[in-house]
Amino acid sequence: YSERFCHRRLPEKPVGMESQHKHLLELLRRTAVHGESNSVLIVGPRGSGKTMLLNCVLRELLEVKDVNKNVLPVHLNGLLQTDDRIALKEITRQLNLENVVGDKVFGSFAENLAFLLEALKKGDRSSSRPVLFILDEFDLFAHHKNQTLLYNLLDVSQSAQAPIAVIGLTCRLDVLELLEKRVKSRFSHRQIHLLSSLSFIQYLDNVRSQLSLPQDFPDTKFYDEWNESIKTLCEDQPVVDVLQRHYNSSKDFRSLHLLLMLALSRVSASKPAIKPTDLLEASRVCMVDSKANILHGLSILELCLIIAMKHLNDIYEGEPFNFQMVHNEFKKFLQRKSHSIHNFDKPVVIKAFEHLQQLELIKSMDSSTAKIQKEYQLMKLMLDHSQIMEALQKYPQCPTDVKQWAMSAFG
Repeated sequence: YSERFCHRRLPEKPVGMESQHKHLLELLRRTAVHGESNSVLIVGPRGSGKTMLLNCVLRELLEVKDVNKNVLPVHLNGLLQTDDRIALKEITRQLNLENVVGDKVFGSFAENLAFLLEALKKGDRSSSRPVLFILDEFDLFAHHKNQTLLYNLLDVSQSAQAPIAVIGLTCRLDVLELLEKRVKSRFSHRQIHLLSSLSFIQYLDNVRSQLSLPQDFPDTKFYDEWNESIKTLCEDQPVVDVLQRHYNSSKDFRSLHLLLMLALSRVSASKPAIKPTDLLEASRVCMVDSKANILHGLSILELCLIIAMKHLNDIYEGEPFNFQMVHNEFKKFLQRKSHSIHNFDKPVVIKAFEHLQQLELIKSMDSSTAKIQKEYQLMKLMLDHSQIMEALQKYPQCPTDVKQWAMSAFG
């Protein structure tokens, strides 16, 4: 299970992306076997399986004997290789060419890259070793100065100087708009889109297969009992409701694996099966609202200020507010309705307001550097009404008049 959920063990075949798998495998095989240069982008939201698809294809490709000896994969990540100089050093390191480069000084990036690719040739031109450049977070490479790395890689892939494949992974659909004209013209415009079309029935089947024990499990009695209990669990209505809620919020397997891992961690020798309550508890931990949790720790004054902001949001339909408006709203409440809260001095209320800003429950809207008095800086509330109402219900010993003020239509 730790391999499945924590170490991301690759599936036998990627589920629901057979055509994309076939397309990418064929493309990379042409580079690896026939020395044909290619470029391709794999586009899809985070957690949709871009890396998993690529790794499945690479695993299949490297199982071919001649390919395994010949092909050189180079992994680059836009978050790590933040400029072209660092990227080039990383390429040299992954190709094991540090000794060959030595102390040579190159006039340009293109010259350096050409030298590296030249060093991989094994005699005649046709027998150069194919290199697969895998660029994770591809869109971040487009922000490098003059897009030199992308330009040179795509230029080599287009001009057949050496057999290379450039594979970009990105979650931005508009990634081609980021490329300069000279870079775009050298890109093959092949894109593989991964948009999850997983139905809830398939999602449930996946949960069942992820939790089931493999057939080669040594203890056959436990194997039968465990798999039967998992089958029953997946038919339990509260469990189906929990999984439906997770499916509606995110179909990606990362969040599903986290949920299942939390449920599995409650299994012990004395309790050797997952119960529906385990999954409900795991779901509660996964879906915990951090902002609502912060609200539980606020002082009653800070909570009153949040309610005043909620009312201002209702009255002015989400327009920004400033401290003075919030303070006036709070004073109105004290004069009209409150018997349980005494009047706080203005400096104390300002301090509470600043604390809410530090907790990032409110955010300043004034981006200009012009000095504006603290009381008149425009602010925006970073909570929605449901979060405030939920926190009020759970707030320990919350005065009744404060709850009633929060529930009233307008302050």
